[in-house]
Amino acid sequence: MALSDAPAWRELKERNRSWLTRWEATVPPGDTSGRITFRQMVRRLRTEALAGRMLPFAIDYAEPLDPADAPDAESAEATAAAGSEHAKHRARRPAKPTAHRLVGQLTVSSITWGSLRSANIGYWVDETVAGRGITPTAVALAVDHCFRAAGMHRIEVCIRPENAASLRVVHKLGFRAEGLRRAYLHIDGDWRDHEAFALTAEEVPEGLLSRWHVTLSSTGTTPAG
Repeated sequence: MALSDAPAWRELKERNRSWLTRWEATVPPGDTSGRITFRQMVRRLRTEALAGRMLPFAIDYAEPLDPADAPDAESAEATAAAGSEHAKHRARRPAKPTAHRLVGQLTVSSITWGSLRSANIGYWVDETVAGRGITPTAVALAVDHCFRAAGMHRIEVCIRPENAASLRVVHKLGFRAEGLRRAYLHIDGDWRDHEAFALTAEEVPEGLLSRWHVTLSSTGTTPAG
């Protein structure tokens, strides 16, 4: 996420307000930190990334200018800027005219090194592109980067039981269910229960993106590229 993304990010968040509000973190009672600006958010993300505690990704969608050029499963590009580290992957596809636009965010947070080497992943995407395979692709790209480039061992995703769309993402990717976490996170004005899902590096030796493409192929859907 860069400061130049501010106009697109603000427009995206405003347009998706009703779609995202139920799932967004809120400030618990007694917390006086208050809301932060986009500039402050980007600076905080960069500071955390440089400290090795976070990897902030932007989800950029390469939308075909001609709808006839769109494959069954759409491609997504997840770009993380973490100080001197830059992780970027684009699904291979024929060279067709495309229009790139910001459609969401994915954050690898709570990174712990040492004997644990674990992190959490959170994400959101524009409602207008939900269901096109963009979010599972972005999550798979991020997990592969965490396991292969960053050397992490375990990735966890925690989701509200009511969030059917987000639950579909982890189910599609084969995350393992680990049970309910009571009052886990302050969301939409209260402490909410979350279902926990996880993967370890040993569970996806072939890479999560590769496994996701195999899943698409087995269901008769053509993977992007």
